[in-house]
Amino acid sequence: MSEPTLGGHLAAFAADVARDGLPDEVAASTRQRVLDVLGLCVAAHRLDTSAAIIGHVLDQGGHEQATIVGSPQRVTAAQAALANGVLAHSLDYDDTHLPSVLHPSASVVPAALAAAEHAGADGAQTVRAVAVGLEVAVRLGMAGYDQELGNSVFFEHGQHATSITGAMGSAVAASLLYGADEKGVLDALGLTASMASGIIEANRTGGTVKRLHCGLAAQAGVTAAQLVRRGFTGPPTVLEGRFGFFEAWLHGRFFPEAITEGLGKTWAVPDIFFKPYPANHFTHTSVDAGLALRARGVRPDDVASIVIGAPTAVIRTIGAPLETKRAPETGYQAQFSGPYAVVAGLLGGGGLGTGLDDYTDALAQDPVRRALMAKVDVVPDERCDAIYPHQFPAVVTLHTTSGEVLVEEVLTNRGGPQRPLTDDELAQKFRDNVAGRVSDVDADAVRRDIHALETCPRVDDVLSRLSTLTGTTPVDPITPTTEEESA
Repeated sequence: MSEPTLGGHLAAFAADVARDGLPDEVAASTRQRVLDVLGLCVAAHRLDTSAAIIGHVLDQGGHEQATIVGSPQRVTAAQAALANGVLAHSLDYDDTHLPSVLHPSASVVPAALAAAEHAGADGAQTVRAVAVGLEVAVRLGMAGYDQELGNSVFFEHGQHATSITGAMGSAVAASLLYGADEKGVLDALGLTASMASGIIEANRTGGTVKRLHCGLAAQAGVTAAQLVRRGFTGPPTVLEGRFGFFEAWLHGRFFPEAITEGLGKTWAVPDIFFKPYPANHFTHTSVDAGLALRARGVRPDDVASIVIGAPTAVIRTIGAPLETKRAPETGYQAQFSGPYAVVAGLLGGGGLGTGLDDYTDALAQDPVRRALMAKVDVVPDERCDAIYPHQFPAVVTLHTTSGEVLVEEVLTNRGGPQRPLTDDELAQKFRDNVAGRVSDVDADAVRRDIHALETCPRVDDVLSRLSTLTGTTPVDPITPTTEEESA
């Protein structure tokens, strides 16, 4: 009997979990991530791009199979996965795995929920599928993490591991919910590898395309699972083959033991970092440093200069070009700015320290913030380099106008295993995300439903509470403007 391929190992693992279930701590962590994603989908309705993707999806028409969060009109499962994946990732508030530096839940959860609705799956099946999809996405991401380099090879190539491996994890999750066996899961991986993609240049110089990435990944996963049901097949050596996934993306530089070692025994899911702040994860420790300086009594008028010491690898995202990072034009650009992060913390914000209302176009252009950001430098720090990418540390040094030198070292990220968010803090994040769009009664009901998701007979029952939101403008399909387009 031949040795299983890498994809075969993942397919066998998926089938085992679908049959035997999850460890309690993995199931609990998975439920928390489903709740987190649903809150993010609601909160993202404030964005023009959210209206754009929902309008695009409604334009496609098709059978009513699954729910878009915030839309009473049901759409096909693949299109629901697309829309909800875009919503989940659009606020840069979704969870992160380290050191792979990918955001697994924003693609896997929407894909799984859409497939679960379409297939009529129950909550227990859904939780198992989400957990397996997350684990697959993370392990594939870690197979691209080079310990000697100290960074993801995906990232070094300008590739967005989040959407690339997220598509693969989404395919596994969706396949399980459609009832696939081991071969079906392996085939879905084989198909999805030809559909996964994503580049991250928008992190550096702007554009909203990154918001699409998790939606496209979720859509790819659901589509692949559906095509396998209709007879399409993929190569069993899709991952390690001469012309396979790792050769195509990483030019053959990958680490297969990250996929197989401890598979099914040691889970990555509980250690995925939740985000306390709605911004690029590289900026979070700068927010913490700003909050700490504020707690020490520092006022804006006290600031002569601020230096953020950061890992060298993250500076291209949060500190370069420095002139752009000191003067973001939009709230979205502010989410990727180290100078904005430390200033936002220093001025104090909502939520768990800074909240969604602290990242607006108006605040990005606020003269007080601009004046403070002009005093901020972002430089490499050797201590931070030694820790990255297991954490995204910052050493922030503030010189006051009176000559004092104040230093705040934030070497671990809040929301990770060393500084976990409590259940109450995660509940607060959910409440903040749905405030004004979901009634307190329905918000509490959703939280209870997710907490007891394994007992839920149908996922539709949970999502129906979020199909109609208050405080949002209904999105209509684009109306053709010429007789030719109407034909």
